[in-house]
Amino acid sequence: MKTLVFTGGHHTSALEVAKQLKRRGWRIIWFGHRHSMWSDKSDSAEYHDVTTSDIKFYNLQAGKFYRTFHPLKLIRIPWGFIQSFYWLLRLKPVGIVSFGGYLAVPTVITGWILGIPAITHEQTVVAGWANRLIARFAQKIAVTWPDSARHYPKNKVIVTGLPLRPEIIKARNSKSEIKNLVYITGGKQGSHVINETVFAALPQLLAKYTIIHQTGSSTLYNDFAQAQSLIRPGYEVFDFDADLAIDAYRRAAIVVGRAGAHTVYELGLLGKKSVLIPIPWVSHHEQDKNARILLDRHLAVVLPQSRLTPQSLITSLSQAATLTGQPLDLPTTADRQLIQLIESTFS
Repeated sequence: MKTLVFTGGHHTSALEVAKQLKRRGWRIIWFGHRHSMWSDKSDSAEYHDVTTSDIKFYNLQAGKFYRTFHPLKLIRIPWGFIQSFYWLLRLKPVGIVSFGGYLAVPTVITGWILGIPAITHEQTVVAGWANRLIARFAQKIAVTWPDSARHYPKNKVIVTGLPLRPEIIKARNSKSEIKNLVYITGGKQGSHVINETVFAALPQLLAKYTIIHQTGSSTLYNDFAQAQSLIRPGYEVFDFDADLAIDAYRRAAIVVGRAGAHTVYELGLLGKKSVLIPIPWVSHHEQDKNARILLDRHLAVVLPQSRLTPQSLITSLSQAATLTGQPLDLPTTADRQLIQLIESTFS
């Protein structure tokens, strides 16, 4: 049985491809983060989703250069390379499948040193420092958006779209949207800034909307516990659960969240009205550029985090309700294209 190593910062789409390859007889090993944030005690959604899919998980303690000043975090940079080198020597995979970000850098580079080829997938409309570096060592570069192709060597690039959970594709055809139902999410880790604003605005929000609030499962602020203490009619709460999140997407009339690659792609595919609050500190203003895709197509109101208040959130929701955009015509076969690319490259 041939072994593939999966790694990178966007586990949701990567896992869809990995599970299908596993069913096709490949042995899948996962290099990832067991804990999403520094000092967080809870297991990451990545660790939970991968291990419950019966895939072996190795906790890669890689570090990043971008805006990293803590000495203990800087130590993780060489340590990630040491871990990757040792594990790759021991596991002897025939290939590495990267889904980008700093987490994948040590694995792809040490793989190249050891003669192990790699394929990488770019989820966003920009190319961050990590993905530009990974691209130098990868055999092929799959991209979600055609505009991303210009950042990479033409002879390496293939446009695939984003691998999607089948439940998202099914939700596209669902007719169960509920008027005035708002789904608020900060992603798998959650967003303390968004959560605090929701808590402060809750009485005003519930006067007009039914709220489903996904707080994230981070233990740093215990936002989930605070949200539970505020539960009342019209206010539903969960920390993170993929099935509950998809159901919330399906039922919501408006979605409030960050502007990550998966969020924007899925909202565009579903044609959901949204209020997007891009993370301001990510490299190359990645989330601002992601958000513009939906803004330009009249599917989103963009609310900068610097202007996020209870009142601006309520105003933005009123504006989002008047949006007239339609679902985007986005590829839904990226998983099949990537599997074909992987098997033709590594078989």
